[in-house]
Amino acid sequence: MAVAAVVGGHGECSPTCAATTPLRSLRSLRTSLPKDTLSESDVVARYKNLADVERFFRTLNSELDVRPIRHRLADRVRAHMFLRMLSYYLSWHMKQALAPILFQDNDKPAAAAKRANPVAAAQRSDQALRKAARKHTDDDTTVHSFASLLADLATICANQIQPNDDMPAFTMITSPTPLQRRAFELLAISHRHGVA
Repeated sequence: MAVAAVVGGHGECSPTCAATTPLRSLRSLRTSLPKDTLSESDVVARYKNLADVERFFRTLNSELDVRPIRHRLADRVRAHMFLRMLSYYLSWHMKQALAPILFQDNDKPAAAAKRANPVAAAQRSDQALRKAARKHTDDDTTVHSFASLLADLATICANQIQPNDDMPAFTMITSPTPLQRRAFELLAISHRHGVA
């Protein structure tokens, strides 16, 4: 069985648990795979990935708005959950692609290098700290939250124009701002997607 010991504390302890403090600062990570399958660093990496899973479960009621109490039939509850999971999947991938213009840290290796051990508090990269302090990226693009960027992108309109004199109707799309153009470049899509 592959086992890795990860050292880390949980903060201050009351006097009654002082005797258990050394044990509380050592976590043992176990897997049922044979010892030669995973190295110790692989087990630690899997432990760090659990933080993403924990973050997802914390967002179930907030970001995903998973409250299927309005549904009384099992099929509707499952459909509701499927749509919420699909929405989470899409927004996660969008946030990864848009990270350079979001407050999100887009230099994960630099952030990981600042972390002493896997159970220590997460650190932000110097680039992310600079981006948060200046509220602008290094190329002077305004930094947004995911919600404010989506609100900005929602201002792009497809206007249906119907000229007089029996001329055919046509669609005119508003021109994107530099920020909107940058967002579409990062997403690798066109703002005219689906419009001829």
